[in-house]
Amino acid sequence: MKKIPAILMLTVIVALIIAAFGAIRHFAFVPQQEYQQGQIDARRVMVAGKLAGRISKFSVHEGDSVTAGDIIAEIYSPEVEAKKLQAEGAYKAAKAQATKAKNGSRSEQIDAAKAMMEKAEQAMKLAKSTYERVQQLYDDSVLPVQKRDEAETQKNAADAQWEAAKAQYTMALNGARSEDKAAANALVLQANGAKAEVNAYLKETKILAPISGEITLKISEEGEVVGAGMPVVAITDLKEAWAVFNIREDALKNVSKGKEFSIFIPALEKTIPMEVYYIASAGNYAIWKSSRESGGFDLKTFEIRLRPKAPVEGLRPGMTALWKK
Repeated sequence: MKKIPAILMLTVIVALIIAAFGAIRHFAFVPQQEYQQGQIDARRVMVAGKLAGRISKFSVHEGDSVTAGDIIAEIYSPEVEAKKLQAEGAYKAAKAQATKAKNGSRSEQIDAAKAMMEKAEQAMKLAKSTYERVQQLYDDSVLPVQKRDEAETQKNAADAQWEAAKAQYTMALNGARSEDKAAANALVLQANGAKAEVNAYLKETKILAPISGEITLKISEEGEVVGAGMPVVAITDLKEAWAVFNIREDALKNVSKGKEFSIFIPALEKTIPMEVYYIASAGNYAIWKSSRESGGFDLKTFEIRLRPKAPVEGLRPGMTALWKK
């Protein structure tokens, strides 16, 4: 009775050895399919804003689908708000100056200039008549030359005052010069440009999605301060996906741009027809080193990209891709 278990144990061991030998023989002598392994990649865009500021609102989360033009986040920038007030104030001031130059002087200013001109005219007439009387008395040797000179000086001064008052009245009637009007209008254009610049900055406080796709990476959070050009999210366009393989150059004999191959995607359990559209050396860092003693040579690795012939539902970056040799 004690020998039965030993016999059973021996039988089991022999059976396991036979099974293992059969498996080894199968894998050793039955030809196996060989695959090049790669992965799926897709177009990814890092989304950043043009303004520095604090993120006041985030409208998306990782995994969300977005359409081009959707609001990703909003940035609050007190500096831009201050510039907006400055630009609006400068525009209003320039506009007022242009309006003043266009409309000319007010009626009150014109009336005052006219009154000053009339007053100067009366003073001029009085000085002229006084000078004529003094000149007559001087000719009669009644008054000395000094009195005659004083009267003449007063007459000339009155004439000059009248000319100045007349010019002021004429200027009030005509308004600003054409040069002044042009300068005022130029200031309006300049202020309007500053206003447009600030409005452009205000539009940049809203970060919009540049492409349609899926939010695959969220770099910043609400409340954080970000710099100009600093990415806040990454959007991946799942419709623009491709397979990437790194293949040694001695395996490129039958590979060329435009050629179609069948690529198996284990995650989808699908074989997808894809077309080669990109072939490039992977660089000196990706070189297969051979043994110099055996007289061999170095082989470079090439990056091969293939894109699906038609959109594939469920195809995502990171999935394994198998290319049958």
